[in-house]
Amino acid sequence: MKLVTAEQMRAIDACTIRNIGIPAIVLMENAGRGAFLLIKEYFLDYLERPRIGILCGRGNNGGDGLVVARYLHKEGYHVRVFILGEKAKIKAEAATNLSVAERMSINITEIKDENNLNKEKDYLIGCDLIVDAILGTGLSSEVRGLEAKVIPFLNDVYNGFIASIDIPSGLSSDTGEPLGITVEADLTITFGLEKVGQAVYPGVGYVGNLEIVDISIPSQAIDSVSLNHHLITDEEIKTILRPRPGDLHKGEAGHVLVLAGSPGKTGAATLVCLGTLRSGSGLVTLGIPISLNPILEVKLTEAMTFPLPETSVQTLGLDAWKEVKKSGIKYKVICLGPGLSTHPETKAMVKKIITEANVPLVIDADGINALAGDLDILKKSRSPIILTPHPGEAARVLNISPKDILKEKINLARKISKDYEIIFVLKMARTIIALPDGDIFINSTGNPAMATGGTGDVLTGIIGSFIAQGYDPKEASILAVFFHGLSSDLWVKEHGEIGMTATDLADYLPLAIKDVISNEE
Repeated sequence: MKLVTAEQMRAIDACTIRNIGIPAIVLMENAGRGAFLLIKEYFLDYLERPRIGILCGRGNNGGDGLVVARYLHKEGYHVRVFILGEKAKIKAEAATNLSVAERMSINITEIKDENNLNKEKDYLIGCDLIVDAILGTGLSSEVRGLEAKVIPFLNDVYNGFIASIDIPSGLSSDTGEPLGITVEADLTITFGLEKVGQAVYPGVGYVGNLEIVDISIPSQAIDSVSLNHHLITDEEIKTILRPRPGDLHKGEAGHVLVLAGSPGKTGAATLVCLGTLRSGSGLVTLGIPISLNPILEVKLTEAMTFPLPETSVQTLGLDAWKEVKKSGIKYKVICLGPGLSTHPETKAMVKKIITEANVPLVIDADGINALAGDLDILKKSRSPIILTPHPGEAARVLNISPKDILKEKINLARKISKDYEIIFVLKMARTIIALPDGDIFINSTGNPAMATGGTGDVLTGIIGSFIAQGYDPKEASILAVFFHGLSSDLWVKEHGEIGMTATDLADYLPLAIKDVISNEE
């Protein structure tokens, strides 16, 4: 599903108005009427004689709110409009709707300063529903002035329902970050297309339930703008996932080579293999330090083990890669990194593999840590690379704080992907996939149950599995992050959000894939 930034939405609106010829006042009418219908469906059908307050800014967002007020008034609801600022400063289509509302004798009050606000607080506190039509998607600087007084009141004092128009006031449309302070909505009704900032955290947490209203923007207008942000949903997955032929055999289902594990971290290696097998690969070989092979022979049943030369501390040594190359194993992808350790010789092995491997590489955990201070080695790779850090690993490699990673997650992911020509999978709530062409894919599945050790190792195996099955690295990454989250969603439906293990997640992968295939049929 396509997502838009504020600038892209402005361009689409402009094309609709100027090139297609649909007047702006019509778009505002469609937006306000659609918002009214959803507000009625969500709240008013269940509230007896509700008191409704509509807080309007002086821009188009406020104009949308005035249209909502008109429909509410027409249906007999008790509604009051509060303009933040002077009515005389409202322009264009919003001014037209203000004039109409006044002629309909809708109760409209100006709140010009904090004293005016304080006088109206008791009324607002008594409202069953407040419609937030203060600030729209065009906001790019921190909230200030009177708005900075109103938003904390809504969040901290007011206890009723809040419905935000287009976007919670104060939320960045592009990053999902609060611009100083943001309304915490129960329902957000956005227009035309979902905004990028509504699809990522922390924005998801401010939006509440999200509904999209079709305001009659034609497809030509949408197609006129190059949209490079996408939300991964089951509809997108159905276009990628291919049926398996009836005569498929294990060799054709793909062979994955996993290089992982060290003392104390044999579980990481096991989970990669489990993720690989549970998502459909036909064969898995685990390359493991030779002294740890007896442990993995017991832990793993379906995966084959390959004892390899090790260092003095039982981690994979540089000669391990030589043995792999001599082995003749016909693997289609290498999953590299989970539990490897950061022993200098092991790190040297990782770099050697990056420069010499002739199959795609999925690099995670200690494979990523090995790149700290030497990311340029990625440019020497002969094969596609998928890097799968969580924010902490990304911060270590980039030498910046995890906080900065989270704040600039989309821009940073895009930059790294472009600079090093890799696929960058930033693991987090709403995992982000960045492609070298600048496209961003945001995952829609997953939940807090996934905040447990080993789930990232499982994801590494899933990506490798789909590559081995014949999907290209982009397709494999999209499929993997979606099913990774969906597997957890299905587990949570049955068990709740507490207590899921990485093994549980892996065990539900076949059900997740079946869920999408069944819905397609």
